[in-house]
Amino acid sequence: MSVELPCPAVFVTGTDTGVGKTLVASALARHLSSRGLKVGVMKPIETGVANPEQPGEDARLLSWAANSMDSEHLIAPYRFKAPVAPTQAASIEKTHIDPVSLELSLQELADGKDFVIIEGAGGLMVPVRGGYLMADFVRQLGLPLLIVSKTSLGTLNHTLLTVFAAQAMDIPVAGIILNGMAAEPDLAAEEAPHLLAMIASADLLGVLPEVEGNERERIEKMSQEIGQLQTLGWLLQSLGLGTLDGRLK
Repeated sequence: MSVELPCPAVFVTGTDTGVGKTLVASALARHLSSRGLKVGVMKPIETGVANPEQPGEDARLLSWAANSMDSEHLIAPYRFKAPVAPTQAASIEKTHIDPVSLELSLQELADGKDFVIIEGAGGLMVPVRGGYLMADFVRQLGLPLLIVSKTSLGTLNHTLLTVFAAQAMDIPVAGIILNGMAAEPDLAAEEAPHLLAMIASADLLGVLPEVEGNERERIEKMSQEIGQLQTLGWLLQSLGLGTLDGRLK
């Protein structure tokens, strides 16, 4: 089964720590919001939150990027202090994560939106609750997956493994975004887009350059870069936004 939403949505995951999935998800939210769409954002589970009484850093960036007016409870339902996997963080606080409650929150958040971006915690194989993985949650939602990958050495293996895991679990893959391409890339980075486009059984939807500044400045710059992608039309189509072309500024 899959959750019924009134608008298109995508689940953003990363192939590794430090690949910039929060920045990419936020930049995408910023770009779409700047073009007139009402974008909902959600960080269902965030660990390593200094003060769990408030949304964590990832959730705050997503909310700012989307100009969100939604409640903190909907944007960041589960927040944990320990910087560990969700199931461990929940266990430390003697609680558990309820996927059904997350579905209900997502349905409420999506009401009145044109598009919703959900950012996962870690990669697909991160345990959420016992043997229940992040991939199980994505499959339960029935949403397409946007995979954020790095450009440096190791990205071919990590990206292909993520695509393979998603397809093995019947999770539709919207595509891949390579993030952080240096102005003067080394050989591994330079050839990564071509090789992934050739061998990954998923579409390469864009390559974003390395940008400088604080996180909000980087999101602004990355949002502009998304707008300049030659593959932008393909990206929008893959996200289910092709029918909204007439509404985009």
